[in-house]
Amino acid sequence: MIVTKVLVIGGGGREHAIVWALQRGRRKCEVVCAPGNGGIAQTATCVPVNVKDLGDLIRVVAEQQPDLTIIGPELPLSLGLVDEMQRRGLKVFGPTQAAAQLETSKGFAKEFMQRWRIPTAHYAVCTSLDEVHASLPLFHVPMVVKADGLAAGKGVLICKTRDEVLAAAEGLFSGKLLGVAETRIVLEEFLEGEEISFLVLCDGKHGLPLAPAQDHKRIGEGDTGLNTGGMGAYSLDSLLDSHMTEWLMTHVVQPTLDGMSAEEMPFTGVLYCGLMMTARGPMVLEYNARFGDPETQAILPRLETSLLTVLEAAVDGKLDSLELRWKPGASACVVAASAGYPGEYKTGDAIIGLEETAKDVAVFHAGTALKRGKLVTSGGRVLAVSATGDDLQTALGKAYAALEKIHFDGMYFRRDIGHRALSKNS
Repeated sequence: MIVTKVLVIGGGGREHAIVWALQRGRRKCEVVCAPGNGGIAQTATCVPVNVKDLGDLIRVVAEQQPDLTIIGPELPLSLGLVDEMQRRGLKVFGPTQAAAQLETSKGFAKEFMQRWRIPTAHYAVCTSLDEVHASLPLFHVPMVVKADGLAAGKGVLICKTRDEVLAAAEGLFSGKLLGVAETRIVLEEFLEGEEISFLVLCDGKHGLPLAPAQDHKRIGEGDTGLNTGGMGAYSLDSLLDSHMTEWLMTHVVQPTLDGMSAEEMPFTGVLYCGLMMTARGPMVLEYNARFGDPETQAILPRLETSLLTVLEAAVDGKLDSLELRWKPGASACVVAASAGYPGEYKTGDAIIGLEETAKDVAVFHAGTALKRGKLVTSGGRVLAVSATGDDLQTALGKAYAALEKIHFDGMYFRRDIGHRALSKNS
């Protein structure tokens, strides 16, 4: 039997879900993860790497000689890891540095959407406070102020007054808000509606949509408090019907792929379209250039097609010959976080009870490490507990039942994941 060697770059819950999906597929594969985490290390080989260092990433690829490399986080994409691997003739799933600008530069993404008539909020790109002052009369408050570059989910500020807009802009330009001074920021009209995460596998020309999902960004129940990397997600076919999916593929995804090709930046990888379903129709809030986190932990448990086969087809430009099979019903993912997250939190606390969770529940590790053979916390978001079911209530019930058996000091999780969908069905 042919064994395919796959290298997964990253060490969070998203990467654990990718490793898990590869290992449960029908095709035999050897999975190596760099750097991985305490949970991934229990089923796959983990090797150390500095994901912020392009040279170190190339070193690991050269040592491992994988048949396929899958890049999880955005930072290696922004460093040009895909470009370096393609130069060496290596198979890699992910966009080039130029194509990844859809995520790495908010200003680039907005100007691109305007050029290719992709529906999005009205905006202005500003390079100074004077330009912010000049642009303010073009908008009504509330407004959104965004850092241009990668900001780990902390670069979006909703401002209720013009004074708040100016304060946010000054904080971004000076570096007070993010620790690094922005040279460009984006002002945007505030959109109201329901947010949907629409992820599409792309091979440069063709797109293949994944099951839709909805993320929960705020730390507090009822969607209150600070923004986080995501406290949970769920996937449900009814989030987008077939007509809306077709509309999005025609009016958002295909123009994006055609535009990127026309501008000599063909996009291969996952195109994550963060959508706001407004009264004026769907609007693109943002693009990401990789699998979402924690959406991936909700979506992949529903995928019945071989993930390895699909990603290889994307790299080979053959997605148009594939159709994805999905488990009917719903899935849900609930994130267990360290006390204090998204602010300061402590690490090194023992995690117990994992072996007591039901077999039909997947526990994806995000911030865990092995210390003297025992699992301990090593991050803000520690675990993502995922389950599938005939309906959302069933999937959530399984995930929450599993969480009741898991413990680490200060463990916190939201108890209202999926509340919007549940309230619609009640």
